[in-house]
Amino acid sequence: MKVENYQALKVLAMLLSGAMLSVASFVVTAADELVVYSARKEHLIKPLFDAYSEKTGVDIRYITDKAAPLLERLHAEGENSPADMLITVDAGNLWQAAEKGVLAPVKSDALEKNIPAYLRDADGHWFGLSVRARTIVYAPDRVKSGELTTYEGLADPKWQGRLCLRTSKKVYNQSLIAMMIAQHGEAKTEEIVRGWVANLATAPFSNDTRTMEAIAAGQCDVGIVNTYYYGRLMKKSPDTRLALFWPNQSDRGVHVNISGAGVTRYARHRDEAIKLIEWLSGSEAQGMFAGLNLEYPANPDVAPDAAVLAWGDFRQDRLNVSKAGELQADSVMLMDRAGYK
Repeated sequence: MKVENYQALKVLAMLLSGAMLSVASFVVTAADELVVYSARKEHLIKPLFDAYSEKTGVDIRYITDKAAPLLERLHAEGENSPADMLITVDAGNLWQAAEKGVLAPVKSDALEKNIPAYLRDADGHWFGLSVRARTIVYAPDRVKSGELTTYEGLADPKWQGRLCLRTSKKVYNQSLIAMMIAQHGEAKTEEIVRGWVANLATAPFSNDTRTMEAIAAGQCDVGIVNTYYYGRLMKKSPDTRLALFWPNQSDRGVHVNISGAGVTRYARHRDEAIKLIEWLSGSEAQGMFAGLNLEYPANPDVAPDAAVLAWGDFRQDRLNVSKAGELQADSVMLMDRAGYK
């Protein structure tokens, strides 16, 4: 063998050895990294991921976007998806993710212990991690004590010209109506929604904050919002003359929804993803997960943030939140028929 050929082979062997070491290093790194697709905004998840990484040494790479694009991305990527875990808002979105086959069932004693059955999928595809109540907000100087009773009561003619609502295009209202369909059936629910529409003081607003601002400004007297929007507004403008009312306390309770998570179908690090969700459901993380957005912990053993606790206790609707997804299409069609835009 010529010397130059020997040297060339030696160099090639060294390069191949280096490449193999690089691949090995990549495998080790990948095993210590979780990839999360999150519809929950960065400032609401990064502190938790940082805390988990510091505790365990597991790095978390996350991609944030709205729920629908993330779901479509997971579906399109299929088995090539790098995602190990999906975090999203609203049970309707979680149900859709399970229906599209992008989530894998998980059996976990810790999650079953920490998360009540009505806040998780019966087959373990997803688990609620925080609770948001969609309740009634009102102007206390214009609404008399005892006037408010239930969601259904807002269809009473006494509220004509006094009601403000967020658009029906938002999933939060679609889920509320879906749960009402599960309770009352379509015919009665449509009658209620038609009553709401007849009582509107103005066209529906694009978001809950604008709905509350309209009530505070005297454009209307009462509306339906997610509690964390109320919390944000009161934190920013504590002198705003608004109050919360917990409806349906003598029957099914206040409509609640969730933000939650599931392990993806083709997760490369399934066991680590399960461990992360279990940690997020536990006492160490639950207060932070909910408190960052002024929500309620899904784990009933964990107390809410002091600001949230000050809003008072209420009875929750304990119908499984998966109904929000199962009946979402029916809800959308019903609102369209009722003229709720």
